[in-house]
Amino acid sequence: MPEYAVPTPKRRRGRPRAGEAGGRERIIAAAIDEFGELGYDGSTTRGIAARAGVDAALVHHYFGTKADLFAETIGAPMRPDVDIPALLEGSVDGMGERVVRYVLEAWEKPETRKRGILLMRTGLGNRLTTPLLAGFLQRELFARIAARLDTPDAELRASLVASQVAGLLIARYLLQLPALADASVEDLVARVGPTVQSYLTD
Repeated sequence: MPEYAVPTPKRRRGRPRAGEAGGRERIIAAAIDEFGELGYDGSTTRGIAARAGVDAALVHHYFGTKADLFAETIGAPMRPDVDIPALLEGSVDGMGERVVRYVLEAWEKPETRKRGILLMRTGLGNRLTTPLLAGFLQRELFARIAARLDTPDAELRASLVASQVAGLLIARYLLQLPALADASVEDLVARVGPTVQSYLTD
């Protein structure tokens, strides 16, 4: 009787193969090097995979998108690429308050605040981390806000929003200015939201 080979089950694309133990750690190490050399915009998941010696599908299996991988690499406390689109839906009216509320409510969570403060302390002014973080925020946050605005100065408006929010976070959570640190989220939303709204629509 002829012998028939038992077919080998097909491996699902992107799932780890035997011998790929430690692939996740190699990808993160490669991503640090890739982001450091090429910046956020210049880096690709294929380039990171090649540097790590793995298939590009494995990068997607472990981390999903490039933004996911970057956030994992730097320990980003928030994911604007995931959360901001929902905030930008609907009318532009009230968007300022929605953005301020989203940021403050996220930072009121102990784990987010802890990671965020660590990132600010280690990242601001660091010649490697600062441009990487700026590139990530430019692509995943500022550009999304600018695309929602129908004005020729949309990029400037989005950057002004970012400067207002960043200053608020630094003053409240890093410098801990007493009156600002003690203020409620609702009070700050009511006071800062209109300022952010003015950058968006006035």
